[in-house]
Amino acid sequence: MTTDHQDTDTTILDTDVLVVGAGPAGLMLATELRLGGAEVVVVDQRPGPTTESRASTLHARTMEILDSRGLLDELGTPPCEPRGHFGGVPLDLTLPSSHPGQWKVAQTRTEELLQRRAAVLGADLRRRHQLLSLEEKSEGAGRDEAGRGGVGRGGVGRGGVEAEAIGPYGPVRIRARYLVGCDGEDSTVRRLVRAPFPGRDAARELLRADVSGVEVADRRFQRLEHGLAIAATREGVTRVMVHEFGRPAAERDGAEPDFAEVTDVWKRVTGEDISQGTPLWVNAFGDANRQLAHYRHGRVLFAGDAAHRQMPSGGQALNLGVQDAFNLGWKLAAVVRGSAGEDLLDTYHAERHTVGRQVLANIRAQVELLLGGPEVEPARALLTELVALDGVRQHLAGMISGLGIRYDVEGPEIHSDEHPLLGRRLPDAWLEPAEGGARRRTTELLRTGRGLLLSLDGDGAPALRATAAPWSDRVAFVADRPAAGGPLPAGQALLVRPDGYVAWAGSGPAGLARALTRWFGTLAADD
Repeated sequence: MTTDHQDTDTTILDTDVLVVGAGPAGLMLATELRLGGAEVVVVDQRPGPTTESRASTLHARTMEILDSRGLLDELGTPPCEPRGHFGGVPLDLTLPSSHPGQWKVAQTRTEELLQRRAAVLGADLRRRHQLLSLEEKSEGAGRDEAGRGGVGRGGVGRGGVEAEAIGPYGPVRIRARYLVGCDGEDSTVRRLVRAPFPGRDAARELLRADVSGVEVADRRFQRLEHGLAIAATREGVTRVMVHEFGRPAAERDGAEPDFAEVTDVWKRVTGEDISQGTPLWVNAFGDANRQLAHYRHGRVLFAGDAAHRQMPSGGQALNLGVQDAFNLGWKLAAVVRGSAGEDLLDTYHAERHTVGRQVLANIRAQVELLLGGPEVEPARALLTELVALDGVRQHLAGMISGLGIRYDVEGPEIHSDEHPLLGRRLPDAWLEPAEGGARRRTTELLRTGRGLLLSLDGDGAPALRATAAPWSDRVAFVADRPAAGGPLPAGQALLVRPDGYVAWAGSGPAGLARALTRWFGTLAADD
């Protein structure tokens, strides 16, 4: 377990993983690390979950992720809108999923949900703690003042990271085997590591404000002569967003715009005066577009906005970060448990850097369509025609929702006949238990955070069971029959990673042991 002791006036913590940042990405990572058996400390400067009205959209894949961990009941039934957009062009996001469309959940609610789960699982969350420095320690470092080596399960005696922070009761030194920066677009971890962060700074921006006491018509990406205007009223509060064509992003140095700036630009673009309203929150976000060259720097990794900076077009930023954390959590837990080698962490960069690059590219395209002046109207008209073609619509909807992700799970050295589910998420489908009983969903089988070998021939598949037996401590074996008419292939078997992606598929054991070793480490007998 995480250890806590005092050295003069400094509190010293030893743990497996230090997560910096308790936003959605950091809290999701903490839950996954604890579910995987790793000790985790989370530090964050804020006193609690955000109270600002930032991201408000959970896409289909993120909803599936929350469902796979049994978290949706606490959310109730949030409003769902099947229609999204691509650069302001309406786009039907409906795709085969247990939760198609986009779901309206305030970021503060998402953070509260994940914080509660992380706490229940035993994560050590330290609020009002500011990271000051970090240093990666080599193997054998970390001796105390008396010269004793080793600092417990989570210390740096086997190599790790030592971080200094300041908390409400004084200095804190945290010694961890790994550190993950989830501390946002202005990441302190990224600055301290001096991680290359190529891309471009903001050239244009959207101003936004939540305002009470105004009455303006709802606008969905309304392009007017002088700019773009968006407005939506919920529960008496109107969110306005505005961009004036040709107006460059301001140099703000971390400060937010004042309400007068928003009202001035809104009036120039729409002709309406909203200055009599009461601002509840004012913000500006630009079209900066940057991505870390590497998501892993030795024992320091990055997830969420610390790894990539983008305009939050279509609500993609929060969802991208949560999905980063969901990919990383089980892998890092397996490494610190000793059941997998460090090369498993390299697959985190390979998979999520690729997804991040694709998302940032689609956001750049959307920014041009959204904030460009009259010169982009021909491209917008063409896209409006193209999204009427279902193949185009499905491709764009899969990109925005996260449902279109397909990982290269076999690696460059393996070449097999490609199965349509290989590298894709396990579909939510009904299963008929081979030994009788109530039907169950595939999603329910992922709740434990373990791997899953799902035999769909219903006879127990003795050869598959025998092959997977040495990994039984980390991979559950289930033999069920797929419900008729569903998306699962009867008579076959699927090896599913803890994050729900299919890592192997076949009708016999050929290649199964290799896939088990690649994703779940060495044989349990060798641990």
